[in-house]
Amino acid sequence: MKKVILTLLIAILFACNLDAQQRVKWHTDVNQALEIAFKEDKKVMLFFTGSDWCGWCKRLQKEVFHTDDFEKWSSKVVLVELDFPKRTPQDQNTRNQNLYLQSIFKVRGYPSVHFVKPEKKPDGKTNLQSLGSTGYVNGGASAWLNVANSIVNRSI
Repeated sequence: MKKVILTLLIAILFACNLDAQQRVKWHTDVNQALEIAFKEDKKVMLFFTGSDWCGWCKRLQKEVFHTDDFEKWSSKVVLVELDFPKRTPQDQNTRNQNLYLQSIFKVRGYPSVHFVKPEKKPDGKTNLQSLGSTGYVNGGASAWLNVANSIVNRSI
């Protein structure tokens, strides 16, 4: 009986954690994310990660991105995950998009989080105005969110 109760408790905790993770919407297509950002007048958070090999990326996700505090905060921005997996298959169009953005933002290490404000130019092209960047911040969700807020709330 104890095993059944313990198993049930673990299953409930796991389901609650998955539910919290699924409430945050991460985009992988930058163009779709930019459309949403323009429509909702939001800034964009670009998360450069190595999801299947980068220990610091996994730690950032566990300590920050999978928390209720981040879930509440994330409604301020449009979230984009730009993944560079080593073992997980990835669509070639997504890979090309991610490599292109990696070169534009000169990403050399992971995790790397860049905040941008998208702007439409008179010629119809989109410009991503950099607001700043961060990576892993020691101290959990509140410390990371303080850094993110200081970047997102900068006046341009």
